[in-house]
Amino acid sequence: MEGYAMVGPALVLGLGCVGSAIGCGIAGMASHAVMSRVDENHGKFIGMAAMPSSQCIYGFVLMLLMKTNLDQGLLSPLSGIGIGFSVGIALMASSIYQGMCAASGIQASAKQPAIIGKCFAALGIVESFALFAFVFALLIIS
Repeated sequence: MEGYAMVGPALVLGLGCVGSAIGCGIAGMASHAVMSRVDENHGKFIGMAAMPSSQCIYGFVLMLLMKTNLDQGLLSPLSGIGIGFSVGIALMASSIYQGMCAASGIQASAKQPAIIGKCFAALGIVESFALFAFVFALLIIS
């Protein structure tokens, strides 16, 4: 089973990065479309479009910690695969839906600029599920 030791860390990183790329892509497309129609708030639109990238960071940190625990024999390869897959799926889903939420927030705040802060609040709520998965994984592997 030792040949499979890095599957779990690779899954959590890979799935987190794939989700972040998809989420940022969805939000980025909305940002580009809106920036072509409005003259202000471009920086906020770009910031909103970048929000799904954080799940990639969570995956990276977990990959490093899982690798360390695998190397020290504190985590079995099979447990690492289970943790990496389940947390990776949570990170991926969170970042994709965060990108969709950002896209709708960008479009909505183009019509009513005053609501942009409320749109960021909704993005934080979606982000919290990735953060929960991240923290729960930290508790499991430590």
